[in-house]
Amino acid sequence: MARRTKAEAAATRETLLDAAEVVFYERGVARASLEQIAQQAGMTRGAVYWHFRNKAELFRAMLARVRMPFQELVEEIGDPGLSERPLEAIRLACLKGFERLEQPRYRRVHAILIHRCEFFSDIDPIAMQHEMADECLGALNDYFQAANARGLLRDDVAPSLAADLLQSCLGGLFHDWLRTPEAFSLRTRGIAQVETLLHLLSAPGIDTPPTRR
Repeated sequence: MARRTKAEAAATRETLLDAAEVVFYERGVARASLEQIAQQAGMTRGAVYWHFRNKAELFRAMLARVRMPFQELVEEIGDPGLSERPLEAIRLACLKGFERLEQPRYRRVHAILIHRCEFFSDIDPIAMQHEMADECLGALNDYFQAANARGLLRDDVAPSLAADLLQSCLGGLFHDWLRTPEAFSLRTRGIAQVETLLHLLSAPGIDTPPTRR
């Protein structure tokens, strides 16, 4: 019985998070109320407060469902040999990330964070974006450092610069796509840009995917 109650509570929490996505996307975070989210979920405001102390906690929980730490993307690929092929690990992790971001929930929540969330109370969307970007940049730097140690990078490109270049490419691409997601496929354009950039950063003679160059 207790196990079923726990499962029901978890299902209620997910329903509230689903409702928050809809309301935040339609109204913006600052103008959305917990009452509106409760109504969208078909519940009472008390149900919201049972699971979340306030709107900020609800917003963070919604965001947590779409977090994609770079290292986790690499691990999901399931190829232990990627530890010896850091540039390929970067390419495949980016591809997996593009595919994930094109899913409706991931696209919607990131659009909320970037375009529909103002700074208020204890929600700081810029700080949250910086946190996610810094995590990605740190992981990229680690992989480019590993590539450099194996002689895979050009001699005139420092690993930190390579990480900065790819991070800037990914950030610009993602923001452009979120403005008009129907204009192009994030996966198609994204992997073409990533593969081209990795090719330009690679040492002469290093075999990198040639499909889109």
